[in-house]
Amino acid sequence: MRAMVFRQSSKHLELAEVESPIPRPAQALLRILACGVCRTDLHIVDGELSLPKLPLIPGHEIVAEVVQLGPQCQRLAVGQRVGVGWLGETCGACTYCLSDRENLCDRPVFTGYTRDGGYAEFAVADERFCFPLPTGYTDADAAPLMCAGLIGYRSLVMAGEARRLGIYGFGAAAHLISQIAQFQGRQLFAFTRPGDAQAQAFARELGAHWVGGSDERPPELLDAAIIYAPVGSLVPAALSASAKGATIVCAGIHMSDIPQFSYDLLWGERAIRSVANLTRRDGAEFLALAPQAAVRATTTVYPLAEANQALADLRSGRLSGAAVLVP
Repeated sequence: MRAMVFRQSSKHLELAEVESPIPRPAQALLRILACGVCRTDLHIVDGELSLPKLPLIPGHEIVAEVVQLGPQCQRLAVGQRVGVGWLGETCGACTYCLSDRENLCDRPVFTGYTRDGGYAEFAVADERFCFPLPTGYTDADAAPLMCAGLIGYRSLVMAGEARRLGIYGFGAAAHLISQIAQFQGRQLFAFTRPGDAQAQAFARELGAHWVGGSDERPPELLDAAIIYAPVGSLVPAALSASAKGATIVCAGIHMSDIPQFSYDLLWGERAIRSVANLTRRDGAEFLALAPQAAVRATTTVYPLAEANQALADLRSGRLSGAAVLVP
């Protein structure tokens, strides 16, 4: 099969012919229909996440057709369209798995990081971590739901019942979750890179109550904020823009160092918390909610061989919404 392969010796992916994967007894063999390009993929290629499987086929926002099932598979059917996200497998036996916190599993497998992912024509996945996809979404539009949507949804839940919600970094996750937030009756305050007219116009199109640069103060104090941009200096900025009792949610897997800030920004029972991975419950809840809220992804589609260009466009901030690779 064709695949875009990341090797330790290169800062770019290489288009290569590799052996198609063979499913284990509890795995499904999937024909990739589309695969979203996530900022986590960029962190891997840029060396900001250590210890990936090497060589590696990245990609964990997979939309695929089941073409073969291992003998232990019972949930899926050949020909079924499914989605696969970042959390590819858990041990089921550690303290976290046994307490309904499988997102914190001690021995996880991550799609496109410790197991080859979806920048390819075929992939394998544990059938327990394959999600049936709602109808009404094209393959390309469904792909960003599998991480930008799922991790975005978990971060929104972590923000609590906040009515005035700030979102820092208006990219793939933000543009999906802003639609859920407004469906829930929240006011959205969108923070972009200073002077990023394209992102600010995009946020306004999606109905944001207020739009500004990340260096600006909103007209009202926030009840909560979600930081999707991997920029540590946004933590004290979000704290200073938030009301007492607010929660600041750091939603990325990687973030630059958080600078020192004075305690008065945190005082008043403000809280800072991170989001790590997701659970299958998150996936089921979000994929049921997205059609109800009429969530629609804005996507730019690239051929598989142009994965490096998609990553470059993401790195530079040229994208509105999400990039999606189609084999």
